[in-house]
This record gives sequence, structure tokens and C-alpha cells, in this order.
Amino acid sequence: MAGKMRKNEAGSSSGGSNRGESEVVDVGRRRSSCGYCRSGTRSSISHGLWAHSITVDDYQDLLDRGWRRSGSFLYKPEMERTCCPSYTIRLRAADFVPNKEQLRVSRRMQRFQDGTLDMKNPNEFIDEPNTPKGSCSFAHGEVSSSAAKKSLAGNNEEKNKAEQVMHHLSDQIDNAVRVCTGSGVFPFNIQFPKASVKKVSQAKRKLLVEGSENLLYTSNIAFQIAAALRHSQSDEKDINQSRMLRHGTEESGLSPKTIAEKLASSLTQIAETSGLSIKACNGHINYYSATKQASLDDGVQINPPSEKSPTGCGSKGSCLKKSCERPQGKRRRLEIRLKRSSYDPEEYALYKRYQIKVHNDTPDHVTESSYRRFLVDTPLVFVRSTGDGTVPPCGFGSFHQQYVIDGQLVAVGVIDILPKCLSSKYLFWDPDFAFLSLGKYSALQEIGWVKENQGHCSSLQYYYLGYYIHSCSKMRYKAAYYPSELLCPLRYQWVPFDIAKPLLDRKPYVVLSDFTESSLPHSENLLEPQHDDLVQEDLNNNLFYDEEMIEPDLEDSDDESDPETGSVIETEDGDVSNILIGLKGSRLRYKDLRGAFHPNERSYLESQLHRYTRVVGAELSERIIYSIG
Repeated sequence: MAGKMRKNEAGSSSGGSNRGESEVVDVGRRRSSCGYCRSGTRSSISHGLWAHSITVDDYQDLLDRGWRRSGSFLYKPEMERTCCPSYTIRLRAADFVPNKEQLRVSRRMQRFQDGTLDMKNPNEFIDEPNTPKGSCSFAHGEVSSSAAKKSLAGNNEEKNKAEQVMHHLSDQIDNAVRVCTGSGVFPFNIQFPKASVKKVSQAKRKLLVEGSENLLYTSNIAFQIAAALRHSQSDEKDINQSRMLRHGTEESGLSPKTIAEKLASSLTQIAETSGLSIKACNGHINYYSATKQASLDDGVQINPPSEKSPTGCGSKGSCLKKSCERPQGKRRRLEIRLKRSSYDPEEYALYKRYQIKVHNDTPDHVTESSYRRFLVDTPLVFVRSTGDGTVPPCGFGSFHQQYVIDGQLVAVGVIDILPKCLSSKYLFWDPDFAFLSLGKYSALQEIGWVKENQGHCSSLQYYYLGYYIHSCSKMRYKAAYYPSELLCPLRYQWVPFDIAKPLLDRKPYVVLSDFTESSLPHSENLLEPQHDDLVQEDLNNNLFYDEEMIEPDLEDSDDESDPETGSVIETEDGDVSNILIGLKGSRLRYKDLRGAFHPNERSYLESQLHRYTRVVGAELSERIIYSIG
């Protein structure tokens, strides 16, 4: 049976009365082999809807009742009857606290971009877990002149040395920008440009003011940051102004001169350990040698910190690792491109390689049609940005987020951007880049995207990671994105994971809100209006295979009305008389069509309507046109 969610009905989660309409087909209950426990004797049971189209507001409401999509197929696990109960998990992006491993993933990608991590031998340059904090890292400026000379021996030694120093100083400025952003000095939702440090030639130093003879390097990043701030403020004056005031960073206080001074003050520690002095001068960040007679061609000596330094190794002398001794390689450019969901031959080729290499699929199983059906097809009605603070610039709908390194596509994240969240659906990546932990890295980028776009859309607050399955060890990585919440499968309240975990340790299916009502803070009741890197995916990879239809249990419905009268039908599942029915192009409430059916037809249809109301909720069911012809 098919149905249409009529626009202009009772408001949905974001009041999207002008965001199109949804058309769905009720395919009933489905049984398939479990994609998590991989046992032939165990099965997963879910309710299913086939969506020809669906609004982002309606899909948001369905997500908040435990539904999920695979292509155009929407499904909801029957939690109490399936072998591996699947709990919807989400994270409030603004509250996210990265752990050590997640920070390590970010640093590894940065080193790869800087050229200090070689993909041909990546393990050589990965942080050693037992190495004390602050020991021998480029991030702390611990490169000795002797180690630099040894590693940079050969052709163009002096040129390479100067480039290494400039890359290092640029990274330090980028770190200072991140510190200023984290502390609220700069707005958190703006993507600032990367810093660039340039050497000052001897000829130019002679033209500068007296005392500039020992000026070695300079950066104009403060002017670029000021331009980015002005551009952001001109795009969203009202929103940004309130956010600026909240962070104490009025526009008048962020001139290039002020920005340079703030960054220079954050860089004073480097001056103490590098043999350089740092000063802000009219918006420029300048680096001076310790002695006036220093020659630019002699480069700069960046000494390791002393044993008393807070970033020191705790022992005298050099303690350089191989990553410190390696010369700076070619910088790599990472681009993250967001595009609306559509078929792309390059993406399909990457997906096929990923499925074969990582998931051991056979080539004949990974067809273009199955790829389209799984990751390209989408029923979501696209919503364009209106610029009024209710829709992000990219719009709402289904997207592919491409990760491109030096022009090569290395990963694709399939996501839905909805009124309240970014919902992560699937990720596939180039197996040659497995050392970058792209599953974890993409999750961090998606969380960051939500933070950055909250200024454009105030309702956009959450990152949905799909289903969390406590009984499957490979799916527990999702709880590492802290602090997360799980959806109660009965009352649809969000329960903090820290509270849910001990309950799930005892048994796989728990009505979470039964045990937490007294200890939970106020939680949104959604019944009212309102890694493992290999497994960043859902059960939807298996939904189209080895399925069988399960006939509804007619005894589950309790019809308390006289089938020959027009009385309103009430059961424990609610009133079905107001469900919209589509019949030969007409749309009428069931109570107005009821007399047109034979008693046996009515009995079967009403059992279907009761089951349908139970799984989608009373409010959504009354917005749906349930087509029977």
C-alpha cells in the first residue's frame, strides 16, 4: 500500500509546510539475515517503507523514532524481536570532546598534508603510544640544527632548510589560530586560511626601518583573518553580531594589527625555545634572529627545549624520532567538496574497489545498479537556502562529501543534512589511504561541519551516527564520540550513553527510559510535536538481499468498533479514523471512506493502519496519505 504525506498538514519538526510532500509505500515487516552477528540461525526483523519522495522534516521526525534509510528504502528494526537491537545514536556537536585517538588522527592528517608523513611507509611516522607527551614533535618546535643538517644533506640543502623552517613556523601560527578560536578570541564557525611565512631578503631588510637588519621571516596572516571576518560579518550581520558579542570579539577589536598582536602573544613560548624573537608590527608577524649579525642564508636554529621546559623530553640532549629527522616533503592539498547526491563514475570506481578490497565482495556483486540503489538514490526533497537563518547555505537534502588529495578522490561520505542534524549514512575510501584512518577523520570533519553551520541554521545541532549496537563489538566505536545519547526504543526519549551502557551490559534490549526517569535531565519527548573505520555504515548493505515478507499479526490489533457503523475506531495504538487514504487520485480521511469497503477488507486494512500508526507515530500517520489504488 502506498501513502503520501500531505503538505500543509499539522506542522512537523521544523514547520516545513512549503518544503514539498512525501510519498511512501508501506511494505510491512521484513526479515533478513543479521548483518552484525553473521549467524545463519539469527535474523533481523524490521518495518519497511518505500519512499518515492519524503520531506526533510518528515524524515527528521522518522529518524527521531528510530527509522533509517538505505537509498529510497526506510526501515526500523523491531527491537524486541531482532537478535542485535539497534539504537539510534546522536551527539550534540557543540558538546563534543575529542579523545586522544581522535586528536592523533587529526595530527596524522596534518603531517601527511605537510609532507612529514610518507604514505609509502606511514607506520614509521605515526606517534608512538608510549612516547611521553611533548617529546620530539614538529608541533612543539623541537628540531635541532644538527639533526636538520643531517636530514637535509644533499642538493639544495640550504633552500630545503629555509623551507622547512617556514613550514614549521606556518604550522605554529595555525596552532595559535586554533588556540585563539578555542578560547573564544576568534569566532568558531569561520574557516580561516592557512598561514604562510615568507623569508625577508637582505635587499628588502635594508629598506626597512632601523633595527630590521635581523628580520628573517614575516607573515601577513592577520590581514587574511581580518578579511575572512569582514566577509563573514557582511554575509550574516545579525547572526554573527550576536555571536561576536557572546565571545567578546566585536568587529572593532579585530583589526589586522590587533589580530597580529594576539597571535604574537600566543607564540611567545616558541620564541623561548627556538632562538627567535617574535613581534607584531602593523598587522605583520615578524621573526627576528637572536643576534643582529645573523645571515638569512645561515637559516635559523630551532633548538630543543630544555629539560625544565613544559614541552621537554625530561632528559638532556637530543631525543629525536625518525619523524623529526625526516626532511619536509612536498605539501599535499586536501579538499573537501560537498555535492548533492548524484551518480559519479569516479565515486563508483572507488566504491567498487573499497567493497572488494575491504569487505571482500566479489566484483559481480558490486554492480552499478546496486551502488545507485544503495548510495545514490534518495527520496529526500531538496530544500534550497533562503538566507533567513533556517537553512544552511548548501540546503537540506542528501549529499556526497568528497575528500580529494592533490586531485585524487580518496574517500566519499554519504550524508543527509536535515533540519536538526547531519546524519552520517556511509563512508567508502581508497584502501591505499587506510593509514590515515579516514573513517575517524571524516566523522571529525562532519562534526566540525555541524558546528560551523549552526550560525546559518540555528536548529542544526546534532550529529547522527546511525545505529549503535552494543552486542556487536565492531559497532561500539560510535560511543567514542563523546558525549553521545541513545534513543529509547519505546518512549523515544534521548538517554545519555553513560547511563545506558551499564543497562546494555546486562542485556541487549532495554527500554532505557524505564531505568532513568528519576536521574535524567529534562529530555525532549519525541511523541509530542517537536572504529573501527571499516564499519562506518549500517545494516542497509544487507537490506535488499535474503529478505522475506512477514505477514502482519492480525491479533495484534484490537478493533473495538462495530464494522457496520461509522463510529470512530480506537485501540491502544490510537485513532486511525483521521489517516488520509488515497484512492484513484482522491485523498480522504479513512472515516469518510470506511463505508466503501467490504467488512473483510475493512478488517485487514484497519489492522494494517494500526500497525502503521504504531511504528510511525500518531502525529506522522495523520500527515500521511495511505494510498490503496
